[in-house]
Amino acid sequence: MKTISRLRYFLYLSILFVGCTTGKNALQKGDYDAAVEKAVDRLRSSPQNKEAMQVLPAAFDLAIKTHLRKVDEAKLSADALKWESILYHYQKINQLSDDVNACPSCLNLVPNPPKYVKAYEDAVYQAAEARYLLGEKALRVGTRESAKVAYNHFLKAQNLYPAMKGLNEKIDDAYWAAVLKVVVQPARINSNTYKLSNDYFQQQISNYLATYRGNTFVRFYTEEEAYKQKLRADQLVELHFDDFVVGQTYVKERVEKLKRDSVVIGEDRRGKIYGTVTATYSVFEKQVSSSGLLNFAVIDLNTNKVLRNQKLAGTYVWVDNWASYKGDDRALDKQQYALTRKRETMPPPPGNLFVEFTKPIYAQLIDQISGFYSRY
Repeated sequence: MKTISRLRYFLYLSILFVGCTTGKNALQKGDYDAAVEKAVDRLRSSPQNKEAMQVLPAAFDLAIKTHLRKVDEAKLSADALKWESILYHYQKINQLSDDVNACPSCLNLVPNPPKYVKAYEDAVYQAAEARYLLGEKALRVGTRESAKVAYNHFLKAQNLYPAMKGLNEKIDDAYWAAVLKVVVQPARINSNTYKLSNDYFQQQISNYLATYRGNTFVRFYTEEEAYKQKLRADQLVELHFDDFVVGQTYVKERVEKLKRDSVVIGEDRRGKIYGTVTATYSVFEKQVSSSGLLNFAVIDLNTNKVLRNQKLAGTYVWVDNWASYKGDDRALDKQQYALTRKRETMPPPPGNLFVEFTKPIYAQLIDQISGFYSRY
């Protein structure tokens, strides 16, 4: 009984598989495009497959009629983007016909499959023109958001019909109407001593902003660029160091009493003499701390409203260690002894320390700019 059940199960699977591969199931479900595609695939590998031969002409006829009906319905629609729907249906008809034409045995079942080349080309132009007109309408509204809508319409028109006259100029106009123009002031610091170090910090910011790609519709400018281009900016980014300290030095000393037993301390006629050795071990740690606070502010130049005001803190601590001892060096382990051979090191120059504490500030600033302008 189990053997019979298994045979029935595999027979059912076989029938189901054949139905799937010939398109019969898709035809019964009303998915005429899929039915045509499956039947064509089956007839390419098995030109005499009876089920596929029955499915193809019926599915093809129904698929073409369905697409043409939807074309007629779309033409009666008031939807401004109806030509994209029409374009889709003509494209599907032409693709189905190409599939049949590429299958010799299929042509016996569906001779002269129709192609709507001229209708397709007309629909392409009409769809592009509809996008163009929608873009012009949105651009006339005169806001940044409507300019973004216009820009996307013009881009879609370009994808449909790149040769359309005046389209590139419209894309350019819409883009610059949509762009938020932001002038970034150099980070101010009330110190001539650290001017070069601050210039390096500022250069890092400028390099990031020059290559910023976080939002297509945001562009950053230096004050010099804005002046040369006579730019009417939308926002201003102000950066200045509220406070900073460079080179605060702290030295700590830790003293340990070391002792080691069973150390050879001599020798006599009976052999080696073992004993205990001791040493006073002093460990020194010098920390040179530098820190600063950068104020990051964004101002709307049309309303003079402060949109963002953030304090960004950064700290860098340079550390040096060395040691000394009094007593027997054999009381020290290898690591302790190595540290006694090391001498106190001079800390980096103040300018370098300034650069180091601005690194975490720079990382925070980039995160702030990226997050803030992602919504524009």
